Amino acid sequence: MSEPVIVPLARPSIDRRDRENVRAVLESGQLVQGSRVAALEAAVAATVGVDHAVAVSSGTATLHLALLSFGTGPGDEVIVPAFSHVATANAVELTGAKPVFVDVDPGSFNIQPDGMARAIGGRTKVLMPVHEFGFPADMGKILEIAESHRLPVVEDAACALGSQWSGRKVGSFGAAGSFSLHPRKAVTSGEGGVLATNDSGRASFFRIMRNHGMDDSGQTPDFVQAGFNYRMTDIQAALVLGQIERLETLIARRRAVAERYDRELRGRFFRKPPFPATGRTNWQSYHIVLDDTVDQTEFLAFLREKGIGANYGAQCIPMQTYYRRKYGYDAGDFPEAYRAFRRGVVLPLFDSMTERQATHVIESVNGYRS
Repeated sequence: MSEPVIVPLARPSIDRRDRENVRAVLESGQLVQGSRVAALEAAVAATVGVDHAVAVSSGTATLHLALLSFGTGPGDEVIVPAFSHVATANAVELTGAKPVFVDVDPGSFNIQPDGMARAIGGRTKVLMPVHEFGFPADMGKILEIAESHRLPVVEDAACALGSQWSGRKVGSFGAAGSFSLHPRKAVTSGEGGVLATNDSGRASFFRIMRNHGMDDSGQTPDFVQAGFNYRMTDIQAALVLGQIERLETLIARRRAVAERYDRELRGRFFRKPPFPATGRTNWQSYHIVLDDTVDQTEFLAFLREKGIGANYGAQCIPMQTYYRRKYGYDAGDFPEAYRAFRRGVVLPLFDSMTERQATHVIESVNGYRS
């Protein structure tokens, strides 16, 4: 009898060269932010198509610094989607501002631009759309809204390095773009994040604030702000740098798995994710939405019994205890976000996924209640 097929939800793309790169840093003795971080920043800037990239300790740190660069604070409001990882809204709370939630599109799971426009008020400071699961948001409509109201856009592209909208990389449209390098992403440094911008002044602010507020541009370093310890180590940068260089190959492999899912999953009791009509996704996740005949918890338990590491996708943030208690939201306030949270399931997808693993997922899903 053959061994059961164990399929994790995700698996980092770390090869021999990546491990050698980390070993070289360890042997050098230069472990903190240094030449490898600088090389990573240059690689991300080139990949995204921006003038500046600044590496920091996490994706949450990128959002926090981006919002602070616009002076976001108490009394301000930041418009965010109701369906995302909770870090999107947490970063707003960390500034003292209020996140204003908008429901999402049921196909892309991205913020509804019309809803965003209606949510703008006198205290709105920043618009912060998310490219959920790597699926590009409609930046054409979002930028049109932003320009008409003279508001800056911060792109939460945590999941979306390499994704495109209308022939251009996401993270390059707004005043700042934010990427995460968490292990669930297409490339990873373990923990870490990168900010992208074409604004040299904003990039300088990010560099100062990530390093305790230190400005080292003069002859003598000076602490000009009360900053943070948001630095990335050279160990982390060395781990991810080679992955960035082979990003297009990794995305192509992920897309091949998604295309096979799209062809062979029967979808009797769920809705498959669409392929973007404008641009492309990096297929950070393959997120299905169950119909009302299937219980999410029961379905996840069934897959886990089969050795498949499926999970729910993201949170309906307003219905998390902290936000529900503080602002008094109800599930009916954001029906699409709540449905995606309560009925969404992410199936395993990673670039090194074998034919046998993909077959096991497909046969298991198709065999549920058959």
